[in-house]
Amino acid sequence: MSIDESALAQLRSTLAADDYQLAVADSDGQVRVSITAGPAACEDCLVPKPLMRGVLHQALGVPEDAITLIYPGED
Repeated sequence: MSIDESALAQLRSTLAADDYQLAVADSDGQVRVSITAGPAACEDCLVPKPLMRGVLHQALGVPEDAITLIYPGED
């Protein structure tokens, strides 16, 4: 897996502007991405999961179906 650290940093910065944090963990070609909300997070600012998976696919360099995406409030 070849993560584009610059693209990932830009995505983190974009999310942080709306008080969200992004954590990425990879294991054997599978990637777990957690987005958590801070107290001032804009609930309407997160794009739908399919769109976010496409953005993450570009930044992480893995197929979209290899990305487990966890949004705020999900376990």
